[in-house]
Order: sequence, then C-alpha cells, then structure tokens
Amino acid sequence: MAQRRMFSNTITDSDLFMDMPKSAQLLYFHLNMHADDDGFVGNTKSIMRMTGSSDDDLKILLAKQYLIPFENGVTVIKDWHIHNYIRSDRKHPTKYTSELKQLELNEDASYSKLPLGSQVSTSGQPNDGHLVGNCHTEVRLGKDRLGKDSKGKYIEPGKPKPGKAKPARHKYGQYQNVLLTDEQLAKLKSEFPKDWQDRIERVSGYVQSSGKHYKDYLATIRNWAKRDQQSNQSNKVAPQTREDWFG
Repeated sequence: MAQRRMFSNTITDSDLFMDMPKSAQLLYFHLNMHADDDGFVGNTKSIMRMTGSSDDDLKILLAKQYLIPFENGVTVIKDWHIHNYIRSDRKHPTKYTSELKQLELNEDASYSKLPLGSQVSTSGQPNDGHLVGNCHTEVRLGKDRLGKDSKGKYIEPGKPKPGKAKPARHKYGQYQNVLLTDEQLAKLKSEFPKDWQDRIERVSGYVQSSGKHYKDYLATIRNWAKRDQQSNQSNKVAPQTREDWFG
C-alpha cells in the first residue's frame, strides 16, 4: 500500500465539509490516511477508537455521502480518486474485490454504488479497480438529512424514490460491454454516420482490456472524438516556407 495520501481542496474546503463538526472532519482525514490504494477501509471502528471519534461522527460522514458503506462493515471513500492518483506500477489492488464490483466510477472520478437492476456482469473480466457488478440495494442518503427527500417527504428505508423509469440500455461491441439506450444509439449514428461502429468497438476493446467502465458511454465516445480532433490539430506542421504558405 502506498504510504502517501493526498487531499483535494475542492472537497475539504467546501462549505458542506467545513460545516461538519471538527471531530467528523478528523475522522474523515484519518480514514483517508488508513485506506488502501482503492479507497477501502476495513477497520473503521478501530480508527474511530484511535481518534476518539463517536458514532455520530461516522453517521454524519455517511449522511453527507463522504463514505459508502457495505453490509460487512467495510467502507469506501467516495471521492478517493479525486484526492489520489496512484501509478499502476505502485498500486496494490484492494482485497475487497466483491465490494469493488458493486461500485462504478463516475465521470467526475467519484465512486457510486450501483442500484439494483442496472448491474453489469463482470464474469471473466479483469479487475483493476473500476469494475462494476451485482450489488445489494442501498438507501441513498441526502446530503443534509436522513430519511427525507429534497422536498422534505419521508422516504421509507429500502424503498426507492418514485420517478420515471430509466430507459433500458443494450449491450454493443465485440465484448458486449458498451451500454447504450436506443436514443443514445440513434444520436451516435447521427453524429458519426461513417464510423459509429468502429467507435463502439474502440471503447469495447479498451473497457475489456483495462477493466474500466463508464457511466455514460455516449459521452465517452464524444469525449474521445473531441480528444482525437484536438490531437490531430496539434500534430499539423506549421508552414515553414513561402511555398508552404501560398502553394
């Protein structure tokens, strides 16, 4: 496990963080310092005893979603990858592989726990810290209050919030690991009419070889296209002679 840990002030300088009691802030820093290279902590209670933290401090961190809990007592730092970047040749993979498979890495580099019904099977795929898989249902906690939604209505624990059902995502690519809704596929064909299939295959191959998964594959394909365009522009050689300029 790496010995150095870093903190992003986008998290620790926010009003949400600074409004917490100092004891809860202290617990957060110590949990980060003792987490493994994927952000998992298996001895939360021991760290609480060591720092003199209370159960209320832990409840605050959970309620404000700074930690993601698991049924076996293991927790993971939600913003771990915002705080830390560890080179692959120095990283020690977590031993909490079953918990890791219940998470996905969002576009902003934060963890989120996959809701029931949107899992992606990872059988036989490599695991480098960003795989997703089957998980237990978790009650999503609001940033400031437990058991209430943004309008103040009580939510029964374990019961999902009412809302519109998400459109089904279908599997594409050689490895069947690029997930797109029908609407997203139509947009992809419209934006990249000549090579939309090649772009899907490119992402599919990368996901299979790296173990990474993305929350929005259409956005990923768009980002890759933009990056390719910028790279091509930067590789153009500037004209050096009069003939180069005017032909």
